[in-house]
Amino acid sequence: MSRTQYSSFKQAQNELGKMFDDPNNVRFIHYSCESFYDRPDGSTPRVTSIAVRSLGSGQTRSFSIHQKAELDGLSVSDISANYDDLEREMLGAFYAYVRQHDSCTWVHWNMRDANYGFDAIAHRFRILGGDPVDIRDGSKLDLARLMHDFLGPRYVEHPRLHKLLERNDMVPRNFHVGEDEAKAFDEGNYVKLHQSTLSKVDAFMEICTAAFQGRLKSNNGYFRRRGLTISTVASFVQDHPVFIALSVLAVIFAVLLGIFDLLDLVAANS
Repeated sequence: MSRTQYSSFKQAQNELGKMFDDPNNVRFIHYSCESFYDRPDGSTPRVTSIAVRSLGSGQTRSFSIHQKAELDGLSVSDISANYDDLEREMLGAFYAYVRQHDSCTWVHWNMRDANYGFDAIAHRFRILGGDPVDIRDGSKLDLARLMHDFLGPRYVEHPRLHKLLERNDMVPRNFHVGEDEAKAFDEGNYVKLHQSTLSKVDAFMEICTAAFQGRLKSNNGYFRRRGLTISTVASFVQDHPVFIALSVLAVIFAVLLGIFDLLDLVAANS
């Protein structure tokens, strides 16, 4: 069969199963940065905070500008003048963590390109003189894509992360959408950004847990999320080993009946 919604659903279901088979090797990751819109010079946005949560332990490790400033004895008002140094220290600590967990699967939401994603973080660290640790593409799992496959097309309205959380009464405290985070950066509200980043890795874990347990709600019902229509069910049944075996048995039975009928005919004429 070609790739259908049913096959997409089954693959997503298998991916979820793998996560919970080895939870200690799964990390949810999210980061906040200055706005990546309206950047005519094409420069990479500055990173403000990164949060990483372990599926196995539930513990969260965070890396943030304001925490680095505090460790260096700087006040919030001093961050702007020392941003590059603080960001380099923060990203250095993050990549030291990555180096220690290089076998993990990194579950993210749309961190897919040089505009916003793993490549953007790595590029920013290089600009600051750092040497980032490569996170292999095969170790990255896009939760946005996974939910699209698992729940089916148009499973909620845009913005999908926030709407999915609303649909399931899971919107965490301190959760802010991208536009609000960009505004917080412009205002120098780094603590608000950090809290929002932390809330999102919590939300990712809640979504995956609910999906794995079969209690994640969306606008699509049981059949629609699996892409089960009359034609797809018929195609699935025809390809199923049980159906194939029954078909073979039916053919054999029909042949045997034909043979018996022929023998009866021969006996009757003899």
